[in-house]
Amino acid sequence: MVLQCRTCSKYIHPPRPVCRFCLSLDLAPSEVSGRASLYTWTVSEHAFHPFFADKLPYVYATVELVEQPGLRLITNIIECPLSDLRIEMPLEVSFRELAPEFTVPMFRPMP
Repeated sequence: MVLQCRTCSKYIHPPRPVCRFCLSLDLAPSEVSGRASLYTWTVSEHAFHPFFADKLPYVYATVELVEQPGLRLITNIIECPLSDLRIEMPLEVSFRELAPEFTVPMFRPMP
C-alpha cells in the first residue's frame, strides 16, 4: 500500500498530508503491484547495529516502483548474488518479518 492522491492519481511517498503534485488533501492508501526496478545500491560490510552483525554483507538499495516514475523506496535486496546486481533490473517485493509484529518490504530479482 502506498499513499495516493485521489485528485491527480499520483502516488505520494514518503507519506505526507498534502499531495506534492496538486496540493490536494484527498489522499488515501492504494494497493501497488509490488514490482520495481533497481535504481541504485550499496553493499554494507559493517554492522551499524548488533541486529545486522550476522547478516553481513547486505545490500541497501533504492528501488523505483513500476507504478510511477520517481516513486522510490529505500529497502534491501535479497536472494541475489552481488555480482548479478544491475541498474534497472526487475524486482519483486518479499515481505520479511524481522521481529514479532515488525515486517518490512524487501526486494528480490524477478524470476
